[in-house]
Amino acid sequence: MPESTLSLVIGNKIWSSWSLRPWLVLKHFQIPFEEISVKLRQSDSKTALLAHSPAGKVPVLRDGDMLIWDSLAIIEYVADLYPDRPVWPRDRIARGVARAMCAEMHAGFQQLREVCPMDLFASKPMTAFPEGVEHNIRRIVQSFRDCRTDYGRDGPFLFGSFTAADAMYAPVCSRFRTYVPDLRSFGDDGTAKAYVETIFATPEMELWATAARAESALD
Repeated sequence: MPESTLSLVIGNKIWSSWSLRPWLVLKHFQIPFEEISVKLRQSDSKTALLAHSPAGKVPVLRDGDMLIWDSLAIIEYVADLYPDRPVWPRDRIARGVARAMCAEMHAGFQQLREVCPMDLFASKPMTAFPEGVEHNIRRIVQSFRDCRTDYGRDGPFLFGSFTAADAMYAPVCSRFRTYVPDLRSFGDDGTAKAYVETIFATPEMELWATAARAESALD
């Protein structure tokens, strides 16, 4: 096991969906790291972010002198650095599906992100959605059901035990709680609802939420 020199730069826990993803992986798999927080939506936020990465965005992982400035790339880097931790499913086929799901999350669902940004504690149920958002929600609900049916029988997560796929979709679970508390009209048979509850019941998600409340109280 390598001696850790990792630090993770993240944004406000109440909003920063991309920060949440690698943070959950590091916490769940007990990988030591230093957490550095940068306040977003401030007049000096861009300057503060550029002090950590030329990309000017969060999250950023620093390992010694090296920077990794993308959520999925950070997760892949950590998986390579700690091959003893099952960041990805051990089964080859399940691992391929998990990576495909993560890539779809990483590159897609833009309409859902724009209309329903992560707002961790908000309750803003919507009764109607643009067509693109509805399509995004239906696709995610279907993916949750398919993964739980095909690969998740040995545990409560998408692939049974917690993996990178769960970390990548955790912010979507937050969006569902905020904007789409009833997923039945989007094809949910109860699987997606139960999965959202599973994510929010994890110790890591509870820890993130507790810290988000503390941050908000200081603002």
